[in-house]
Amino acid sequence: MNHFRKDHLTITSMITRGIIFCFLTVGIAARVSAQDTTKKRTIEITSSFKPVLKDPAKVNFNAAPPTSDTTRPKLTYTIPAENLLFAYQPGELKPLSFSADTGSRWPYSNYIKVGIGNVHQPYVGAGFSFGDGQNTFFNLFAEHYTSKGSKEFQKNSRTHLAGTVTYKTPKQLEWTGGLSLASDDYFLYGIPEGSTYTKDQLKQRFQKIEGKVSLRNIVPTDLGISYQPSLRVSYFGDNHDPAGTEANSVLTLPVSKNFGKATAFNLGLTADLTNYRRKDFESINNNIFLISPAVQFKTPNLYVNVGLTPSWENSNFKMLPNIMADITTDDKRFTLQVGLIGYFNKGSYQRFASINPWLAQPDSLANDRVAEFYTGFKGSMGDHFSYSAKIAMQQHHGIPLFVNNSSDMKDFLIRYEEKLNIFNTHVEAEYTIGEQFNAKATFDWNRFSKQETEPEAWGLLPVELSGQLRWQAFKGLWLRSELWAFDGAQYLRPDNKSYKGETGFDLNFGAEFKIVKNVDIWLQMNNIFNNRYERWNRYEVFGFNILGGIIYSFNQK
Repeated sequence: MNHFRKDHLTITSMITRGIIFCFLTVGIAARVSAQDTTKKRTIEITSSFKPVLKDPAKVNFNAAPPTSDTTRPKLTYTIPAENLLFAYQPGELKPLSFSADTGSRWPYSNYIKVGIGNVHQPYVGAGFSFGDGQNTFFNLFAEHYTSKGSKEFQKNSRTHLAGTVTYKTPKQLEWTGGLSLASDDYFLYGIPEGSTYTKDQLKQRFQKIEGKVSLRNIVPTDLGISYQPSLRVSYFGDNHDPAGTEANSVLTLPVSKNFGKATAFNLGLTADLTNYRRKDFESINNNIFLISPAVQFKTPNLYVNVGLTPSWENSNFKMLPNIMADITTDDKRFTLQVGLIGYFNKGSYQRFASINPWLAQPDSLANDRVAEFYTGFKGSMGDHFSYSAKIAMQQHHGIPLFVNNSSDMKDFLIRYEEKLNIFNTHVEAEYTIGEQFNAKATFDWNRFSKQETEPEAWGLLPVELSGQLRWQAFKGLWLRSELWAFDGAQYLRPDNKSYKGETGFDLNFGAEFKIVKNVDIWLQMNNIFNNRYERWNRYEVFGFNILGGIIYSFNQK
């Protein structure tokens, strides 16, 4: 009991002390809160901690190297076609033909040209152009003239119609087509005096209708290939009894492929077909097939073409060379040339009549196969003068030669020379000042040797000189002149002896002058020195003749 009371007192004492401590604490806090509150209270904290932001995570860029591009960039250039006024190029001169409008293209799109003279009565020509000038072009041409000289039956006439069309597709393809009709009349006036031929017996008429079509890609394909296939078909006939008719077809398929800037490969396929018919004998087929592969190499100073041309001439195989090289100086002013080439001059009635319109109907056709080795040079001096010279050794197999028919001398027969060597020297010189002035001269000297079947090269000219001049004296006035001179060819008389023809000299002069916006007057004088030469034996040309008239133009700008 006493022990219990002792513990109880102890606990009571502890409780009392705790209560007293609580009261003291509350009292002290009350006293503190009763103090002056206007005094600022500050808290000082002392610590070594420094706040630092966490380092951000970095992205590492490890770029892979780019893949090398080995493809060559394809740069395509589209050059629009321009209607340019080209330098004057003369047409082929013939004893009876008249070319009054060979100076230049007229600077307007549509025109009618008429004239009259002492020999040509009359002359009519016309030209018309249509299209948008960008993708479509249409051209129509017409010409007719008749001529009559002082000798009996010395006359001829020509009627020619032609139309061409060009169309460029959106896919950069260019189609070109054309159709032409021609009718030429020649009278065989080289008859002996006292002959009793009628006009109808001496009249020789050649008629031709020709169509052609071609396609080319203006921009090479994705593989870098360029192509230009073409087809030409013609029908040719005369007025003889029995009549001679001929069909000609020429198909060409040229393809080229460039390998880089310096190398190219060319491949050409050609089929040249001729069928000639007369009622008095079996028809004649004269066909040539050619394959022309070649490799070209071109640098700024060197051009080389190396190829061979397998050919089949009426099933007879011949291999023709096709090797050429040009070596040029750095300034492009001088170029050396050398080559060994082979080619065919097609034997057809149509082609023979274009060479000599007084020929008789052929009874056979033969092609002229040529192998030619040449060397020469070309170049320029200054900005206006250019020149070229070449010597060539040509070997002809089957070249046509023309001899007078010994029965009456009025027409010519064709004899084919099996082998004829011609040593040719050719020189050209030209001086040009823009489109205002152009003068050009050409000289050819031929030496004939090693004939196998004929004693002479009948009808071939040994020396020939030609010159042309075209000058715009001032605005609205064009002057032009033509010169043709030659040394006479060998011809055969009825006594079967060879004779040399006389030389010929022919100088022409022409002028065109604008009098008002749509009207021009023109003048043409031919054979000014009245030289009555004979290009073909017994066929004397017209003497001095003059022709003039007016041109009326439409839609002139």
